[in-house]
Amino acid sequence: MGWVKIVGIGPGSIDDMTFKAYNALRDCDVVVGYVTYIRLIKELIKDKKIVSMGMRKEIERAKIAIQLALDGNNVCVISSGDAGIYGMAGPVYEVALKEKVDLQIEVIPGVSSLNAASSLLGAPLMQDFAVISLSDHLVPWQVIEKRLELASKADFLIVIFNPKSKERTENFYNAQKIIMKYKRGNVPVGIIKNASRENQKIIITTLDEMSNQEIDMQTIVIVGNESTYIRDGKMISPRGYIL
Repeated sequence: MGWVKIVGIGPGSIDDMTFKAYNALRDCDVVVGYVTYIRLIKELIKDKKIVSMGMRKEIERAKIAIQLALDGNNVCVISSGDAGIYGMAGPVYEVALKEKVDLQIEVIPGVSSLNAASSLLGAPLMQDFAVISLSDHLVPWQVIEKRLELASKADFLIVIFNPKSKERTENFYNAQKIIMKYKRGNVPVGIIKNASRENQKIIITTLDEMSNQEIDMQTIVIVGNESTYIRDGKMISPRGYIL
């Protein structure tokens, strides 16, 4: 019997991959993943057996990885960013538990795109923050709406994942309206598209202008709080130190 390692490959560039993730990929026999993520690391895994699939095939990927491991293969299931944040860690554990599989499973953490985006903006996440995905594919919009309301009311810094897709063009605008009920319009907002990948783009704007920017599924949006400011092109949320 082999093993399954659920590997966070980082936001994109190999430079942002952890040594532990790199070593797991080096040691495995098979790599299972979403086709775009396979493409990001193709040079590293060109001597491995590859099982790639399109979007929304997470459960299928988990089932195949488990079966491959039961057949004696050492398998890496990859996620971009961190496998434990909106990644494949959940589906693999859930499938293994449902099928009552006794198998060695390990999660290899990675650098999330929120870490990459934050570093590119300066220091926007020096205080408490909430991470909210606007994808209502698996979570009802009413739940997302409630989370946006409460995070905004408490003046959390807010990191927005999956802000807009071709199927979901209105969720980002609706989120902006909810946040603006509690935060002023000139609160700084950082927008990072393709963090750590080709065509990386960094935009610093304000809450009332953020929906005028080019936003898609490859974009991370960080909304500041009352103390966030912009200086020399960097977005900073002071931790509270006396200077």
